[in-house]
Amino acid sequence: MVKFVVPFAVAVVIAAPAAAQSGDLAQVQNHLRAVNTMTANFTQTDRAGKTVTGTLSLKKPGKIRFQYEKSVPILVVGDGKALTFIDYSVRQVQRWPITNSPLGVLINPDRDISRYAKVIPGADPRVLSVEGYDPKHPEYGRITMVFARDASAPGGLMLQGWVTLDSQGNRTTIRLDNQRFNVPVSDGTFRWNDPRRTSPRS
Repeated sequence: MVKFVVPFAVAVVIAAPAAAQSGDLAQVQNHLRAVNTMTANFTQTDRAGKTVTGTLSLKKPGKIRFQYEKSVPILVVGDGKALTFIDYSVRQVQRWPITNSPLGVLINPDRDISRYAKVIPGADPRVLSVEGYDPKHPEYGRITMVFARDASAPGGLMLQGWVTLDSQGNRTTIRLDNQRFNVPVSDGTFRWNDPRRTSPRS
């Protein structure tokens, strides 16, 4: 069975980055600020190698949707104020403020990534990896976002995906493809059916 984790459900490291990292972090910040909307396909793989797929939609400020394939009764939606995790199989809904989630890195253009992230050195100069971790909240785990340097993408970077490691050591990998930036995305994309209601809202 695939273990589901909220994408980017980890926090950050509160430390000043080294001077050598500042240029790369600034480029990541420029990329995030240059992206107003994004759509992509994603593949999620858990520590056991189980894989599911889905589609990602993003619209700033604060809106995001992770729509899993039809066989998976899970939905994650940010409506601009709250992030909602819906499990239709058990009619369970969980909500928390987007401001309390590291997803704000993606959907809040005012976040300053240099305050809580660090660059992870790598052998391939075409790839840029950025890790976030908050030692005060180990239950949030860790996240590593992976970008490819691409002059045609916003800010010269293409988000390739990310890896999360939760406090129990469960590793989840998200890979993106067919990324499209600053394309029209309707506000209706971020509505969802409430399984607790007799007459679900659209």
